[in-house]
Amino acid sequence: MVRRHDNRGVAPYPRSLRVNQVVRQVVAEELERLADADERLRLVTVTSVDTSADLRQATVYLSSLSEDAGAALAERRGQVQRALGRQVQMKRTPHLTFVQDPAVVAGFQVEDALRRLQETEPDRPGTGIDDRDPPV
Repeated sequence: MVRRHDNRGVAPYPRSLRVNQVVRQVVAEELERLADADERLRLVTVTSVDTSADLRQATVYLSSLSEDAGAALAERRGQVQRALGRQVQMKRTPHLTFVQDPAVVAGFQVEDALRRLQETEPDRPGTGIDDRDPPV
């Protein structure tokens, strides 16, 4: 009798990626609930989560992190962590750290640089592309 391996149910990506996705979803939902009571959390968006290999630490990346939002998250971190522990079956609930997403910061810097370039260039008629004849 020949046995075939059944790959159904086996995820095509590592466990840590699945954990990151679940933690991101739970934290985002909890922050949305908390934003109803604390307006400092209204414009906070979870962009991604990165858990350590041993799943003891989780860095939560946010689209923006003002001082007010940072203070609110520091006050509510335990509450968010408890919600994560209730909703996700894990041996340990990772310690959450909230930071601003460096990709979003870099995007804002590029956007600002492009805006400054656009403001310093003289207005050109047409599409904004160099309207001179190409070199021959």
